[in-house]
Amino acid sequence: MKNTITFVFAIAIAILGMGCGSSGGYDGPGSIISGNIKNAANLQAFLDLVSVGSGANNIIAKTEIDADGNYRFDLADGVDAGIYRLRIGAKRVNLVFDGTEKDVRVNGDLSNLQSYNFDVQGSPSSTTYRNVFQDLKNRKLDSEGLKLFVDTTSNPLTGMLVAIQALQNKQFLDTHKKAQARLASTYPSSPYLKGYGEFVTSLSTVNNNNSKGFQFIDVENRQEAPDIDLPSPNGKKYALSDLKGQVVLLDFWASWCGPCRRENPHVVDIYKKYKEKGFTVFSVSLDGMDSRTKARFGNDEGKIKDFVNQQKDRWTNAIAQDKLEWDYHVSDLKKWECAPAKQYGVSSIPRTFMIDRDGKIAAMNLRGAGQIEDALLKLL
Repeated sequence: MKNTITFVFAIAIAILGMGCGSSGGYDGPGSIISGNIKNAANLQAFLDLVSVGSGANNIIAKTEIDADGNYRFDLADGVDAGIYRLRIGAKRVNLVFDGTEKDVRVNGDLSNLQSYNFDVQGSPSSTTYRNVFQDLKNRKLDSEGLKLFVDTTSNPLTGMLVAIQALQNKQFLDTHKKAQARLASTYPSSPYLKGYGEFVTSLSTVNNNNSKGFQFIDVENRQEAPDIDLPSPNGKKYALSDLKGQVVLLDFWASWCGPCRRENPHVVDIYKKYKEKGFTVFSVSLDGMDSRTKARFGNDEGKIKDFVNQQKDRWTNAIAQDKLEWDYHVSDLKKWECAPAKQYGVSSIPRTFMIDRDGKIAAMNLRGAGQIEDALLKLL
């Protein structure tokens, strides 16, 4: 089955597998979310409330992971029905709550969390969500099965999230409309109704997979990469779609981003090693000025222009200093309001996507030469 391009908002089965019940150890007020994540010792874990549409995700809790990989969030007010995200570094696990959860446990290995290889207890909707994407990954589920799931799953929030991720094509518009109606019936005051309505409206007005403004791309089903067509520092435009036939590392970065600059030598090394074998890099800079910065200058167009030019100079200087010798450097100079960043769900940088020769996203969040090279060798 050729699935459609998949987006989860920033950010993410009675038929396919019953969810586990509560682990039963906690009976007090509020909620606890805890577990053990291998290879995550001494890192920080965040719990986000994920928005739908163009809104920002909200961090509702953070905690330290101990030396053995254990973590725990104590939420005194409990959880509302909604979509949540456990975030550790660049790795994310989507969770769907119906609002009754008291004791949720998520265990796994940091290295493969985003392949849906994690265990979740105490949240049947989250288990259901995980089961769907495990079945998609293992090719046990086709589009008809997905439509049936969205129409019948007990929690319409789960149905909405699965539909957004796996059925983002106009041919599934009726399924989305039914999911929207179920959501409105079950949760008439849900904050997700507005964002999902925007999504359904956008889907009804396009004939392709390139919807804008929706965040967090899921790569499990090798979906088409949204195109990017922006100018380089010298004004020449480059389109990502023009690079079909090559394997491309799409790299979101900025001159002011310390972690990005520390990653650049790894990207350069891989580029030099494999550029003659059909590999290249397409860099999108988040330098420039967003509306928040622009507001500081009032209506002084001269100062605004000078500032943008300074940011452009920083960008071009960083390209030279870091010896980023490939041609494909582009930016709309809008910083966090960069249009492609919104398309690709980029809320932090560096953020990378490996795109295969057919223009489909094969991997994301690759850091260091080892991860980039491992993903690349699978595609060359």
